[in-house]
Amino acid sequence: MRSQILSLALLVLFGSVSAFASDPVLMKINGKPVYKSEFEYIYNKNNSNNSLDKKTLDEYVDLFVNFKLKVEEAKAQGLDTTQSFINELAGYRSQLTRPYLTDSKMDEQILREAYERMKEDVEVSHILVRIPQGATPADTLGAWKKINSALKRLDKEDFAKVAKEISEDQSAEENGGYIGWVTAFRTVYPFETVAFNTPVGKISAPVRTAFGYHIIKVHNRRKSQGEILVSHIMRFTAEGDEVKNKSAKQKTDSLYQRVLAGDDFGKLASEFSEDRGSATRNGELPWFGSGRMIPEFENAAFALKNIGDVSAPIQSAFGWHIIKLLDRKGLAGFETVKADIERNVKRDERANMGQKAFVDRLRNEYGYAVNTANVNEFSKLLENKTLADSVFQLEAAKLNKPLFTFAGKEFTQSDFAAYLKKNAYSDKTIASEVIEQKMDAFTEKEILAYEDSQLENKYEDFRFLINEYHDGILLFEVSNNEVWEKASKDTEGLARYFNEHKADYRWEKPHFKGRVISCKDKATLKAAKAIVKRSHNDSIDKYLRTRLNDSIQYVKVEKGLFAQGENKAVDKFGFKDKKAKFEPTKEYPYVFVVGKNLKNNPEDYSDVRGLVTADYQEYLEKEWIAALRSKFPVEIDQNVLKTVRKN
Repeated sequence: MRSQILSLALLVLFGSVSAFASDPVLMKINGKPVYKSEFEYIYNKNNSNNSLDKKTLDEYVDLFVNFKLKVEEAKAQGLDTTQSFINELAGYRSQLTRPYLTDSKMDEQILREAYERMKEDVEVSHILVRIPQGATPADTLGAWKKINSALKRLDKEDFAKVAKEISEDQSAEENGGYIGWVTAFRTVYPFETVAFNTPVGKISAPVRTAFGYHIIKVHNRRKSQGEILVSHIMRFTAEGDEVKNKSAKQKTDSLYQRVLAGDDFGKLASEFSEDRGSATRNGELPWFGSGRMIPEFENAAFALKNIGDVSAPIQSAFGWHIIKLLDRKGLAGFETVKADIERNVKRDERANMGQKAFVDRLRNEYGYAVNTANVNEFSKLLENKTLADSVFQLEAAKLNKPLFTFAGKEFTQSDFAAYLKKNAYSDKTIASEVIEQKMDAFTEKEILAYEDSQLENKYEDFRFLINEYHDGILLFEVSNNEVWEKASKDTEGLARYFNEHKADYRWEKPHFKGRVISCKDKATLKAAKAIVKRSHNDSIDKYLRTRLNDSIQYVKVEKGLFAQGENKAVDKFGFKDKKAKFEPTKEYPYVFVVGKNLKNNPEDYSDVRGLVTADYQEYLEKEWIAALRSKFPVEIDQNVLKTVRKN
């Protein structure tokens, strides 16, 4: 309920904003100004062509004033100072800032780039020279020399031969560096980018990834084959085990002949496939596209042309397979797959590209300037140490020269030293690279924090939205305290209101208030009637349950308020309707009712509690508004009101 009420409040009502000099004061609530822009924005927002409940200007002014009075009361009660309010608003604000703290054009460009790449498959081989984590400058230089040496050899030598001799990819000795067909998101982003940007038949310059340096050869390109759904029957093989391998081949051939003879493929997979994960699903595998399966399997699967086609047995590094094509689909439109692309982007190196581009733009906008010499002092201190080294941290804490400035703010070496201490790690790496990375992260953090603090000043729509949430949360809290929860708990008030408005709750049909009691046998029926006769109305259900039911439910009770025609047992026994056709169940053949006929009038407010509560809430609301209008003065400038623009 809270989220529904808050959403409604945010749709209909609006909080105060700071205004520009050209923005006139439309009204004052308790002496506090409310500017024209705030009212105009929300009035037109809620009176658009799509609005279901349009209001005239005067009607909306009245609603708006009532809202502002409630928010003013919430502030008077100190609800805007509670920790729960502060935390809730901060949570909403954190969500709302995200689109404002990234380069949306760059984000869209990244998604579009990925989608365009998904339209193609690229066939590649590579040579890898690894760079270990925590590499020293000597390690990196050694890897760089080795990869360039390999590149020179490729001028005259075969790529696969060089890959087998040089590449540190474990599979290179067997496959000559051949990876196969890849598409977007099938490799790390730097590798993917070079693969897609290298012409067919050409070899790339060395590219660095998280694994090390790569040289990539592009063999071919083709239009994406889309994705396919297959099932398979598999028999495992084992290197060096000729007996097992011969048996696997013979069994696979035998199963293939049974498939050709018309046996059900799914049943055979379920019974005989040794890939038990898919066997439980009749051999079915998840949808897959290029680059997700081992080449032998993928090639055979995509070679199947028609739904229902079955491959001859094919061998992979894992064993023998028979594959059946179940379905095929091409790449859907961009908007259809956009959400999936976004999820994939968040999992790789593209994730922060939009934000980094945004920060670079802010550096220019805010006149970012860095004192390189003072940054280099950290690199010198870090030589042959780690960020977690106590000696480094002690010496770094003594530094206090200017480090960088932006937007009139200055940060010193001591600020950076404190950041490094909080973000220290013990791996030994190149000191200058570590400081460069940490400096970049620190400045990015501070620039984004500053930009976050300026959003209300820079973007009117953001300012409006934050204030909607601010005032909407307060509206909910104060309304819940003064009206909604108060009404639901005020039983004396509900009873009093009902007694004063009984005529408003008359029924069109008679009602029976009581219980329908169903019994398993005659003995239970007799005992149940005796309990009902001797017990207070509030205790009947408890006594029937505890005294007659044990491990077997001998009696069932249906308690409520029944209009004539709603329950056949009540119609027959409660309303004495001779035309009522009631047939008890075989399990509970003995039925009687106990209660009273209320005809057209509820007995008390509990008989129509939902209706009475809603009406009582409305009554409390009106009383509350009247009290607030007496408590807080309201002034409206009619001349300014006449200038409100209407869409």
